[in-house]
Amino acid sequence: MPEFYPSIGEAVGAAMQHNIRLAYGDKAPGSDTPLQVRHLSHPSADPYSVPGMISRLTETATPHEVAGIIEEVNGALGALPQLTELVAAAADWTRARLTFENPHHNPTFETWTRLAAATRMLRDVQEELAVAEDMIGACPVQLSDPKYRDEVPALRTKEPLNDVLGNDTIADNEPPAAQNPEADRRRAARASSPHAGKQRIAPSVGATSEPPASAPPPRSPRSR
Repeated sequence: MPEFYPSIGEAVGAAMQHNIRLAYGDKAPGSDTPLQVRHLSHPSADPYSVPGMISRLTETATPHEVAGIIEEVNGALGALPQLTELVAAAADWTRARLTFENPHHNPTFETWTRLAAATRMLRDVQEELAVAEDMIGACPVQLSDPKYRDEVPALRTKEPLNDVLGNDTIADNEPPAAQNPEADRRRAARASSPHAGKQRIAPSVGATSEPPASAPPPRSPRSR
């Protein structure tokens, strides 16, 4: 493989193809088909997507905003009811293949049991969120003393979304590139580099640009 490529995308694609050839030899599946790249937009690009709602649900959000986000998640067309229907559909798919010819070994029935249990739990979550949504309005707007937060654990795990989408606070806190002297300085340094236009393959590739954050549109009427 060449050491340099004209773009990060070509370098990553070539590395992936190289790894596939190493794993499968000369019979790499789909070697004649170009690799497809899925673009993940910044959370602020779609405030009603799950990543967008997570980015909006900050510690400084008002109770009204938080209740609205919970309503968007748990409404009739929200992400949670859709996920519940998806798991229920998988359980029904398994149900259509049930047989009870061997009562001592029935992995299909065990699979249906787990999917059915997951469906029931998701419906329980919907009920808990509906109650919590009505209670959020009673929460204070101001933040409490940090010493009280040590009494209960933090539940959010930030790693998965940050790994895929990058730090969602950078675009909100960093000025646009046109008004960012440090970004201008970095671009000028790259342009004057003798290796401009060529990039060495790196162990990992991060996002290079993010659209500016924008305020979410007004909250939709209550769907339940």
